[in-house]
Amino acid sequence: MASFDYSALTVDGIRAGLAAGDFSAREIAEAALARIEAADAKVNAFLQLIPDAALAAADAVDAAVAAGKLNELGPLAGVPVGFKDNMNLLGTRTTCGSHMLENYESMYTATCVQRLLDAGGLPMGKLNMDEFAFGSSTETSAFGTTKNPWDLERVPGGSSGGSAAAVAAGMLPITLGSDTGGSIRQPASFCGVVGVKPTYGLVSRYGVVAFGSSLDQVGPFARTVRDAALAMNALVGHDPLDCTSQPCTTDFTANLEQGVEGMRIGVVPEFMTAQGLEPEVGEAVLDAIQKLASAGAEIVEVDLPNAAAAMSAYYVIGPSEAFSNLSRFDSVRYGLCDPGHADLGSQYEASRSRGFGPEARRRIMLGSYLLSAGVYDTYYYPAQQVRTLITDDYRMAFGECDCILAPASPRTAFKFGEITDPTTMHLSDIFTISINIAGNGGMSVPLGLGKDSKLPVSAQLICPWFQDENMLRVAAALEREYGAAELPPAFASGRAGE
Repeated sequence: MASFDYSALTVDGIRAGLAAGDFSAREIAEAALARIEAADAKVNAFLQLIPDAALAAADAVDAAVAAGKLNELGPLAGVPVGFKDNMNLLGTRTTCGSHMLENYESMYTATCVQRLLDAGGLPMGKLNMDEFAFGSSTETSAFGTTKNPWDLERVPGGSSGGSAAAVAAGMLPITLGSDTGGSIRQPASFCGVVGVKPTYGLVSRYGVVAFGSSLDQVGPFARTVRDAALAMNALVGHDPLDCTSQPCTTDFTANLEQGVEGMRIGVVPEFMTAQGLEPEVGEAVLDAIQKLASAGAEIVEVDLPNAAAAMSAYYVIGPSEAFSNLSRFDSVRYGLCDPGHADLGSQYEASRSRGFGPEARRRIMLGSYLLSAGVYDTYYYPAQQVRTLITDDYRMAFGECDCILAPASPRTAFKFGEITDPTTMHLSDIFTISINIAGNGGMSVPLGLGKDSKLPVSAQLICPWFQDENMLRVAAALEREYGAAELPPAFASGRAGE
């Protein structure tokens, strides 16, 4: 039994403990594995554990510490990390939460994964997700639902639900998720943790199974803003294997203590009166605005006149890109293959019908229709025009402010099976989608618990392109007001969901 409280350790705490000899990296890895074994029986965040890889990485860290080379190790030395299961890691399966890839073995490692490993992270395994990232609740996973650690009868959000829940339950300090329309920020909000979707191009997408290539972005989950910033430091940077990747030398921890005095924080009035916004969520966001004003920020109203069209544009662009990306799963090159067919056409049809779940099939069919002759000009081209208008709206808004504050989700976590209508489910991302359309950075930061539901409530912060340090600075100020993310009572120190 570990003599330290693993679930309470931050990235800095792990590094300090290694330096002081309070514990070894192997002890950290063993404590993480024990915590996962106990907690995940309730939560189901993991699709695959890789203890041998974790212990081998820990031994490498310990060898460097013993040689007096701790300062030469990366910023995540000895920190257990996990990856959404659409990210390739050599030696693991990459299933994307789908029967289509149930037995697919990664043939290489994604750049984002490799960068956390190069920073000293201990790879613990792959995390549950909505099938091919199609969903907002992790209910579409072919391998069972992940449960919200704050209430096991409620969803953790999606599609990166496993990544959010693993952090919320104290299983891992850092996880990676991907965000195509809110799939980091919404589950972070539901689970009460920090979730960052960086500006498009800051983090390489190489080795991440694509949903919408012009929308996808990888980012970290953490319990503290500083931990998320340290993960960002490890993740960003140009990757020649991703043509959208941009160079970055920013230290995202540099201005976390500066406060918000003198900053201009934008508020979008239409967001605060949006249909479906629960009163306790709106009240929490208004309280955050008041706290920022009291801390010296200037609050300004900004206009995003075309934001209401973001949902419509997204559900043209997203399915169209998904249809194109998922066409590669043809039962011939890789993926599930239904045997015994006399011709390729019937094999192809049967394999894709068996391999893809209902939500994946729905989006594939929609994308096929939207890109068909005679329809493309009616829907796809206008959706791209709307994208340009939304992007211009954000450009104009950021001429007036340094960061925008808005709700992350219109509501707190809902119960399993509560939402069955796809259109209603899509509204879970009403405040997050426009940021993916425009490519800005966005993040979710906890504001404590809702006064009625007693479930996590969060604010969303949105930054100008490639100025992600702005939103992290504001997030750190809010964290000082509301406190860092806490473990749910059932998963608090010394407990693991019993």
